[in-house]
Amino acid sequence: MPVNIPDNLPALDVLKEENIFVMTESRAIHQDIRPLRLLILNLMPVKITTETHLLRMLSNTPLQVEVTLLNTLSHTSKNTPIEHLQTFYKTFDEIEHKRFDGLIITGAPVELLRFEEVDYWDELKKIMDWAEHNVTSTLYICWAAQAGLYYHYGVPKYELQQKMFGIFTHTLNNPKAPIVRSFDDEFLVPHSRYTEIRREDIIKVPRLEIVSESAMAGVYLVRDLEKRRIFVTGHSEYDAETLKEEYERDLAKGMDIQVPYNYFPGDDPSQTPFMRWKSHAGLLFSNWLNYYVYQETPYDID
Repeated sequence: MPVNIPDNLPALDVLKEENIFVMTESRAIHQDIRPLRLLILNLMPVKITTETHLLRMLSNTPLQVEVTLLNTLSHTSKNTPIEHLQTFYKTFDEIEHKRFDGLIITGAPVELLRFEEVDYWDELKKIMDWAEHNVTSTLYICWAAQAGLYYHYGVPKYELQQKMFGIFTHTLNNPKAPIVRSFDDEFLVPHSRYTEIRREDIIKVPRLEIVSESAMAGVYLVRDLEKRRIFVTGHSEYDAETLKEEYERDLAKGMDIQVPYNYFPGDDPSQTPFMRWKSHAGLLFSNWLNYYVYQETPYDID
C-alpha cells in the first residue's frame, strides 16, 4: 500500500522516479480505508531532503499511511523556502486537537547546545507532553532521541572529542524485540553527531531497554517497555549520498572534519559510496509501523 502525501510535495516526483508507490491526497480520499495517521515533526534545516528520506522509508509496508508535516513556530527555518512551509506544513496549534497513530521527531543540528538553550525547546516539550495522550507511538531520531531520553528520563548527553561520523557495525542485545524483527546479527547504520548518550545512564532506568548498540558508535536503539517510545541515535533513513554531502559541506566551511568512517571505498572521497544499510533501514521503519503503531492503535483513533 502507498504512503499518502500532499499533492505537489517535491518528494512525490523523486519517489515516483524510484518506482516507490505513493498516493496523493486527492486520490486517497476515494478509497474506503482507514489509513494510519502519521505526524512528522521535521527539525532538520533542509526539510525537503528529510521529507524524501522519511517518506521513502515509510512507503515500504502493506499499510496506507497519511502523513502530516509539522514545524515549530518558535524557530524559522533558513534553509527551506517559506512558501514550502506555508503550503505543506502545519504548526502545533493547528493539530493539537487531533490524535495520531504515530509521531516521528527528526534530528536537528543543535547537539552542542544545552537542551534548554535550543530556541524551540519549550515548544518541543509541549509536543512531547501532548503526544503522551494523543499519539500511540513516537519514534525519536538522533538529536531528538537524546532530547526525548533527557526530557522523559533524565538521561544526559555528552560531547564527543571527535564527531561520530560514518557507517558503523551494530549488534543486537535483544533480537526478540519487535523493532528489530528479521534484523541480521550484525548490520550497518550511518551516524552523524557530536554528542552521545551512554549505556551506564540508560541501564539505571528500569523502564528502558537497550535493544542494539555498536562497539564504536555506542548505544543505537532504545525502547521503553510500554512500547510507546523508540529512540534511534543514528540516521538509518539517510540515502547513499547524504554523508558525502555533509562531508563536502563541512569542508567548504573550512571545518576540521574527518572522512566518514567506513563509507567511501578505500576511504577515498573521490569514490562513489555504496548504500549498505538500506534493508535494515526499511525493516526498522516497517517494524515500527507494524508492531508499535498499527498493532497497538485503536481503529477509532478519536
